[in-house]
Amino acid sequence: MDLKIRLRIAILSIAVGLAVLALKVGAYLLTGSVALYSDALETTVNIASSLATLAAVWFAAKPADSNHPYGHDKAEYFAAVLVGVMIVLAAVSIFHAAWIGFTAGDSVTYSPAGIAMNVVAALINGAWARFLMRYGKRERSPALVADGKHLQADVLTSVGVLVGVILVLVTGWKILDPALAVLVGLAVLWSGWELVKESVGGLMDESASSDVLKKIRVLISEHGEGALEAHDLRTRIAGRSTFIDFHLVVPGTMSVVQAHDICDRIEEAIREDVPGAHITMHVEPEHKAKHSGIVVL
Repeated sequence: MDLKIRLRIAILSIAVGLAVLALKVGAYLLTGSVALYSDALETTVNIASSLATLAAVWFAAKPADSNHPYGHDKAEYFAAVLVGVMIVLAAVSIFHAAWIGFTAGDSVTYSPAGIAMNVVAALINGAWARFLMRYGKRERSPALVADGKHLQADVLTSVGVLVGVILVLVTGWKILDPALAVLVGLAVLWSGWELVKESVGGLMDESASSDVLKKIRVLISEHGEGALEAHDLRTRIAGRSTFIDFHLVVPGTMSVVQAHDICDRIEEAIREDVPGAHITMHVEPEHKAKHSGIVVL
């Protein structure tokens, strides 16, 4: 996915968020439900997160420069952390609204139009969340995946709120409405925590997954013919980029040209199977072998 497509997706997320917000605010105004108010409030965070995603996608796509020789991919993690913080703030606002609902005890008004608006909003969010997560994972964009996960959580809370509001109308139990708002707040708070935790892992140079590491070891072993071993393999993830470095041991009598050819073969094989790979190899003579790394077949 090129930059123009990713930016277009981020802009569409903002448009979707505004449309959903309008539907949810309408549903709240027609019913007076605190739970629906909390659902609408969460959507304002969706819009803010989409704005952060737009900025992050644009900034992360900038090429490496003298001040940022490893690129700008980590900008997407900062955006994801910001979204997580905003989610937590939304949860606090929801708890405040729930407290008002408990103390005021206002009744929920039955409105078929209001309920229908909430259903339509949930359907729109569900379809867009699925789209964002699918493309975000394929293109290794933490910001797009984070936006999709938040929308997916929003859909689940919207469904729960809708069921609860219907129960309030059927049973007449007013306390269910603010109680639902509290549950929504807790769900929002948890999603914010999970998002911040995942994003901080990216900022802390988290290693590639065990599956990717296994794949890299196999590729080095299969395509390093002429070398003796590889050791001290390290990886780190930064957005769509995977940085890989290791030491490659070759016979002491091998020429620089021959060693370079081996490095080229390994690099080409890894780049084909690991998208966004940036590889650094340190070539060493055979007396530097540790006999505990990757044995070349």
